[in-house]
Amino acid sequence: MCRSIKTLRPPVLPTEATEEDIHAAALQYVRKVSGFRAPAAHNREVFDAAVTAVARATAELLGGLEVRGQRGHVPRAVTEAEERP
Repeated sequence: MCRSIKTLRPPVLPTEATEEDIHAAALQYVRKVSGFRAPAAHNREVFDAAVTAVARATAELLGGLEVRGQRGHVPRAVTEAEERP
């Protein structure tokens, strides 16, 4: 596992994960899986699409988790992603 990816749910993270937190974790994941820190120009589109997909899935996961019997709060990243075309 990539050591730069941090746990984004309470109580490990004292506050709600921000869109920036979620994006940073998604970027680290895609970098690790692809083996590229920064993709070449011909791979940029698919790399960026993967980061977006992983960020969206992460936000949905965090929004659906139950922590100590309480339903997870939907992070702002999910609601903002749903508003985008």
